[in-house]
Amino acid sequence: MNHKFIIRAIIALAIYAISFALVLKFYDDNPSKMQWEEREDYIRNFLTTVQLNQFTFDEALHFLGSPDITEAKRIDNDYYQVTFYRTHHVKSDGITTQEECTPLLFKNNVLLVSGKNAYESFKLL
Repeated sequence: MNHKFIIRAIIALAIYAISFALVLKFYDDNPSKMQWEEREDYIRNFLTTVQLNQFTFDEALHFLGSPDITEAKRIDNDYYQVTFYRTHHVKSDGITTQEECTPLLFKNNVLLVSGKNAYESFKLL
């Protein structure tokens, strides 16, 4: 009887390991395919890993998808763009507002400021 239990436990662990490996291999962390709650969590967690002056706008599009809101302006030879990614739900009205988003300020496509101060910095330019 002990022998049957060990065999079943080994089979169960093997099935679990194979399932886990398949999920890691084929699951796509594409925010555009996620439910809005998952997308908010994913973006919020991802933004904790970005580094100023190293993260680019192209990387933001690749890893986070299209921004929910964006504004841009050119000052002399510099191009500034502030993007808003929704990171926290406030009101179920079908409209994403700036209050529900985390802003990212890019200067010449490189992240300059992230978080609450990003939009304030953009407005002061």
